[in-house]
Amino acid sequence: MKVLFMGTPDFAKVCLSAIVEEGFDVVGVVTQPDKPKGRSYKLTPPPVKVYAEECGLPVYQPETLRNEAFKEELEALSPDIIIVAAYGKILPPYIINYPRYGCINAHGSVLPKYRGAAPIQRAIMDGESETGITVMYMDEGLDTGDMILIEKTPITEEDNFETLHDRLAEIGGRTLVEAMKSLEAGTATREKQDSSLATYAEKITKDDCIIDFSIPREELLCRIRGLSPFPLAVTKTPDGRLLKIVSASVASGASEAAPGTVACVDKDGFEVVCGKGKKIRVKEVLPEGKGRMTAADFVRGRRIEAGDKLAWEK
Repeated sequence: MKVLFMGTPDFAKVCLSAIVEEGFDVVGVVTQPDKPKGRSYKLTPPPVKVYAEECGLPVYQPETLRNEAFKEELEALSPDIIIVAAYGKILPPYIINYPRYGCINAHGSVLPKYRGAAPIQRAIMDGESETGITVMYMDEGLDTGDMILIEKTPITEEDNFETLHDRLAEIGGRTLVEAMKSLEAGTATREKQDSSLATYAEKITKDDCIIDFSIPREELLCRIRGLSPFPLAVTKTPDGRLLKIVSASVASGASEAAPGTVACVDKDGFEVVCGKGKKIRVKEVLPEGKGRMTAADFVRGRRIEAGDKLAWEK
């Protein structure tokens, strides 16, 4: 079975490595073009490209797939199956319908919930207790194809976007291999999605990152975890400087102060009032113009005091 792999970020790299290590015949890897990163805007290859080149696999980085721009290369490679994991572009019908075993995708949710661009972050932000990987046939809709298999995993209170992303990437690689073997053996199942149960995981925007301290504490902590370590939940200190919160936890007791008020500052960090007078203890922060640091170090730098108000609007 000749495999064409399509993917771009670290999630896709982990999936590709599982397929390579299993011994499948990967005839080519399609990924996004190199992009400028950092202050110097140096062109940086995506993780999938780096890994594929280390393995000696042919790499293709088309600027577009539209108007059959990749048709000549596709026909030359003649894959029996196309595996997709976080490629980052919508695939046109001529690609989806080409391979005889289908175009197969690993999606980071238990479909039909959380179709769309940010399923892992949205599941944490919404306070879900579990998520998973769905391996499915791709069609022309947005994550609407028939499902081959699902593997679930719990979302714990210790999980953030990074830890859950890494766990789902490992599951993605494993389930893709399992699905590929069943397709090759002719034993793969096929289940239609119930679209009446579908929800959508919209791309994370700047507005999603702005902290509203008036919301319930549990909702606020889920938002902070879902946005960590990137792009991070953000507020502003009294002097108008950005303060991103990397991690936080439940603080005991209650306060009558307004939401966003710094209720306590001590050697271990600081506490902030949120909805209904409950409090969170901030553990790690990323201040504007500084590197990531513990809240204790932030306090020792005398950058915050009890009674200060954290709020986006100044």
